Amino acid sequence: MLSLFTQLSSLRSQLPFDLALLPPGACLVGGAVRDALLGRKREYLDWDFVLPEAAIETARAIAGQYQAGFVILDKARHIARVVFPQATVDFARQEGDCLETDLHRRDFTINAIAYDLHHETLIDPLNGVRDLEKGLLKMIAAENLADDPLRLLRAYRQAAQLRFKIDSPTRLTIGELSPLLGQVAAERVQSELSYLLANPQGNDWLLAAWQDGLLKPWFKQTTLAKIQQAHQVDKAIADLKTTLSSQQYDHFLQVLDKKGVQTAKLANLVSPVLEIAELELENLKYSRQESRAVIAILKSLTLLAQPDLILNLRSQYFLFLEVGKYFPILVLFALANQFDPSKIHFLLNRYLNPRDRVAHPQPLIKGNDLIQTLQIKPSPLIGKLLTEIQIAQIENKINTPEEALLFADFLVKSKQLVNSLR
Repeated sequence: MLSLFTQLSSLRSQLPFDLALLPPGACLVGGAVRDALLGRKREYLDWDFVLPEAAIETARAIAGQYQAGFVILDKARHIARVVFPQATVDFARQEGDCLETDLHRRDFTINAIAYDLHHETLIDPLNGVRDLEKGLLKMIAAENLADDPLRLLRAYRQAAQLRFKIDSPTRLTIGELSPLLGQVAAERVQSELSYLLANPQGNDWLLAAWQDGLLKPWFKQTTLAKIQQAHQVDKAIADLKTTLSSQQYDHFLQVLDKKGVQTAKLANLVSPVLEIAELELENLKYSRQESRAVIAILKSLTLLAQPDLILNLRSQYFLFLEVGKYFPILVLFALANQFDPSKIHFLLNRYLNPRDRVAHPQPLIKGNDLIQTLQIKPSPLIGKLLTEIQIAQIENKINTPEEALLFADFLVKSKQLVNSLR
């Protein structure tokens, strides 16, 4: 770290309101002070102030003067938020009879450092600066973690973000308290977990979280092997960069969902049993799209595992149909799980070619064409016919709408599909 004065001097200039509006005794606390000491900069500020009194009144006055957003977050605990275009600032009345008491109730020593902007004074009763210098995440007290069990998982997320270590007594305590994480609101757990899944630096801490029992309340069937496979997702991306052309690799990144890496890892954590996987995702309040992506990947594995897949256009067609737009995520999952890389790259080359008729079929006709030309009523038979026409097209048996209609007429008259619907 640079000198404390150098690191903290910029905070006054970043303040999104006049310092004179802060009452005496108001101090900046938590992540903003920690990050300033570490030299970590953010484009959007997220600041927390602790005030001896009148926290809500101060926030309301500042919001009014700057025409900023204002909301009371917790009336009983006297916490309010002011939202500026470039910053979110929370104001809270200190817990206890003094600032030091408030700081002793926080999670980790590095988050229990305060800064008095009026006097440019650092308040560090728990030696958080020393732990910052050591790159160490250390709990203040076990009861503080138990008071808000999300802090248990947050330790691993912060260790990943800051590239810190967690000291041994803290990890031991977290392991002992790990069952409490099941009591935390699922949305809060998902937010912390998502960081570990989305970023390469979270891999080792995801493993540590599993070893310490933090995943068990949510993913009861996750094993060491599944965690290790999740870690291989980042390696799969790196490998693709060396095996694809630069143009193909750029295209792959463009079509990969913005949460694709996270989703590929998540698919490794859930149960392989679809019904259980769906329940796990629902319990953690994942979005419908994220859940749909994971389930599509798991459903497609049977087709992907077919030994003759590369020779079987029909199976390839159904695989692309099954997984749809989530195919790039399936690629990462499959490579991480040691599926035959030659098979995966063969399919990926199809997918990255927008003119490929197997991965991106272009229908020759529509259902209404069948109904009008063949004089058949709307029924499941229409869908069956369209599927068989599509497969015949990719197998190069038919190439025009006229040939498609003749092929459909043949199928109807032969009653092959009619019988299959009974």
